[in-house]
Amino acid sequence: MFRRISKFCKQFFDDSQTAEETTQTGLSLEVVPRQDHSISRRQMSENAIKVLYRLHKSGFKAYLVGGGVRDILLGLQPKDFDVVTNATPEEIKKLFRNCRLVGRRFRLAHIVFGRDVIEVATLRGHHVEHVEQVSKTNAEGRLLRDNVYGTIDEDAERRDFTVNALYYDISDFSIHSYGGGLEDLKSRTIRLIGDPNTRYREDPVRMLRAVRFATKLDMTIDKGAADPIHELAPLLKDIPAARMYEEILKLFFNGQATNNFTMMREFGLFAPLFPLVDSQLADEPDGFAAKMLQAVMESTDARVRAEKTVTPAFFYAAILWYPLSQRADDIALESGLSLYDAYNAAMGDVMEQQCRTISIPRRFSTPAKDIWQLQLRFDRNQGTRAFKFIEHPKFRAAYDLLLLRGSAEGGSVAKSAAWWKSFVEGGEEQRNVIARSANKGSRNRNSNQRKRRKPASKKTTNPAE
Repeated sequence: MFRRISKFCKQFFDDSQTAEETTQTGLSLEVVPRQDHSISRRQMSENAIKVLYRLHKSGFKAYLVGGGVRDILLGLQPKDFDVVTNATPEEIKKLFRNCRLVGRRFRLAHIVFGRDVIEVATLRGHHVEHVEQVSKTNAEGRLLRDNVYGTIDEDAERRDFTVNALYYDISDFSIHSYGGGLEDLKSRTIRLIGDPNTRYREDPVRMLRAVRFATKLDMTIDKGAADPIHELAPLLKDIPAARMYEEILKLFFNGQATNNFTMMREFGLFAPLFPLVDSQLADEPDGFAAKMLQAVMESTDARVRAEKTVTPAFFYAAILWYPLSQRADDIALESGLSLYDAYNAAMGDVMEQQCRTISIPRRFSTPAKDIWQLQLRFDRNQGTRAFKFIEHPKFRAAYDLLLLRGSAEGGSVAKSAAWWKSFVEGGEEQRNVIARSANKGSRNRNSNQRKRRKPASKKTTNPAE
């Protein structure tokens, strides 16, 4: 892949006759004609090309933009093909019967082709003061509404990173590169367009995007873009929890969970999103929670690479297990409840607190609680009960969490995990032997307990009565 990038960049920077311009705000622009770049329509989604051509033939400007262009130049397979145009959302809807308009902060058109959805945005413009019906910011500078339309130059100035300010023009097949985007692809640098402090305040999620692009594309965050992150990281607390749920999926379910977690911790971006977990990491940097997090990130990456399913239910159940355990211990100590009842009470508390920063849909939060409850049943279901226990719908996920706990904690948890591992991986005959052995050990323990009991004292009759 790096050989292809080097070849492209050498060809582009040494031999091309690109037109160099500057936008009104001073952002550099390079227009690369078709003969001087390697992008072909064969590398694009067929549906994206349909959208581009229909817009173009209807008299509108139409461009493939952002990650689709960037990834093709890097020799990667784009996951999404986004389109921008000077047509308004209402005009787009008139052109496509399979279109639905979405979004409140910025109005978008989704062109639906079965399972394939092409996102079409209207070119964005600069804000005009006192026009709140199309744009609005809060006191911290964060954009609340952003339906301001403009030209391609203005749209580029509004984009976050230079490597995303790349436009493929369907009218002449040229590439428009703003802010030195192609040069940054060559140097493998993530650089913000505009003042980093202002851009992060407009949308704090850009700090997470900087981390995600750096790990995904094997790039380095420019010093100017990296310096303000630690100071501005607390702004993530103000982002709607529903939006953060989607961002977490992109960060941890893309095969780069370990690297993203490490970089988020370095920049202080993990604490605003997972305050309960981060509190434990601060108290015990090498404790059970830290070992669990590392194991969860590594196993998630391994499953993604192996093209196995990953589910938010297990992810949240695993990383929140030790905050749950701590909360359950506190409840048991304060209220005198049994540990089982204390865990049940703590589940609601922990999930509620986590959902304040990241909204976890009920279809995932409920199974996560099931996985937690099953942790309390592993010791009680060894022996012949194990045959019925493994039929529970959430057994496999709970068993995987038990293995991670055993690796993190050692001791009795590791011993229980080892027993269940031998039982789960054993054949039918081997399982019978393991189960009978466990039952025999249980009977011996009960027998010893009975032997140690003192016989009940008999009531004697006083002779004087």
